[in-house]
Amino acid sequence: MHFRKDRSLDELARVGNVAQFVSFAPEADVPPSQTYSRVAGYDENHKFASVSDAAVALLEAAPDRKVNVRSYAPESPRSREFVYGLERVEDVLANVKRLTREGLHVIVNETVDIEDGGVSGVVQSGVIEFAPDDTPRCVEKPGVASLPLDLGLRLLETVYGFRPELGTGSGRTEFSLHPKPRGWKQSRTLLWEYEEGEKDEAMPTMVWPNRFSRHVGDKTYGLLMAHLMGLPVPDTLAICRRLAPFRFGKKTGGRETWIRTCPKEPEPGLFTTHKGWLDPFRLMMEEDPTGERISAVLAQQAVDAQFSGAAVAGADGTLFIEGIAGEGDVFMLGRRAQEHLPDVIRRDVVARNNQAVSLFGPVRLEWVHDGSTAWIVQMHRGNTVSEATAIVPGERDTWVEFEISSGLEALRAFLPTIDAATGLIIVGEVGMTSHVADLVRKAGVPTRVRSARAMD
Repeated sequence: MHFRKDRSLDELARVGNVAQFVSFAPEADVPPSQTYSRVAGYDENHKFASVSDAAVALLEAAPDRKVNVRSYAPESPRSREFVYGLERVEDVLANVKRLTREGLHVIVNETVDIEDGGVSGVVQSGVIEFAPDDTPRCVEKPGVASLPLDLGLRLLETVYGFRPELGTGSGRTEFSLHPKPRGWKQSRTLLWEYEEGEKDEAMPTMVWPNRFSRHVGDKTYGLLMAHLMGLPVPDTLAICRRLAPFRFGKKTGGRETWIRTCPKEPEPGLFTTHKGWLDPFRLMMEEDPTGERISAVLAQQAVDAQFSGAAVAGADGTLFIEGIAGEGDVFMLGRRAQEHLPDVIRRDVVARNNQAVSLFGPVRLEWVHDGSTAWIVQMHRGNTVSEATAIVPGERDTWVEFEISSGLEALRAFLPTIDAATGLIIVGEVGMTSHVADLVRKAGVPTRVRSARAMD
């Protein structure tokens, strides 16, 4: 069975935007014969006078002034030689002539940078999956974002500022999104392949961290999920390393701004959270000069905090809700003990948690209550190992104590010194939902809490 990839591209270009290309068929003892073309500024299937003319047109129209030469045999579904990133007309001409003389069909297309901040992926059976820095074949690897189609499209539209143009077919579509216009139609969505027909039903996993959540930052992704599914999230400006700034959330009425650093994956209490404006670019440079850990800085409209805290599910499903009156950063850092929360506050937090759980399964929330609304300021997926009597369950013959008054950073430095036969007793008032608890859970060290008041 023969399959003409150039014909498939021609058909795909009739329903969407494709990377600019000119294709050639082999002919014995004569110059290659052009079959199809899509080049910005030229009519559909414009016939170029020569391979050289086609190469000139493609190189001038390509945003990065580079093209690829790929080859295939119609009787085989596998591609043959692929030559990437050519910048000179004579190199394009030499490769096209060489490959067609070998009896191969050739497609010359614009080089598309897969590391430009965009994403590639697949839409199939009501599910969209994608990742940055990869081709659409990323879906064959672990770690892609996997979402119901409508949610995924709204997420991508929020982040990139345009709705992906993926056509209306019911089959399988491979696509990529880009920060700047590309392709024959000079839009920011490219279609790469389409397979007609209904596919087996697919189910999104809706799990993070994933490759896209690391791209925008873990806090950013969690808050986007909360916002897009209708939970109240404060108005947030995301200032990312590799993307243009974008905004989401709702106005709170607050007059202040909270600056929140946003690492690729949760790093409890490690990076700055600050009330009041800070230069986000200077902050990223100072706290992560290599760019390997912080993906973004969030500028979030403040909530008039009557109460603040967090909610997490324990190992048996028990919901721990903890907090204090006023702003909760000192509680999360272990500098202030939890306080009694009014029943109405607890009921509102339970309602928010139940709403999130119905959408995503077990979650961990940080919340701020202004007296009428419980706002979500962080959301992570998954429950915890904690029990009522232990942050991290486990038995050990030897236990060491740590005074939480020494601070979160001292605890961060102390944890790696604890050997596998030793458990940790934290002395002080520590909540199950605090960054202190998050830190020891991440370390996996069996940990109990001994109240300082119990020792008096």
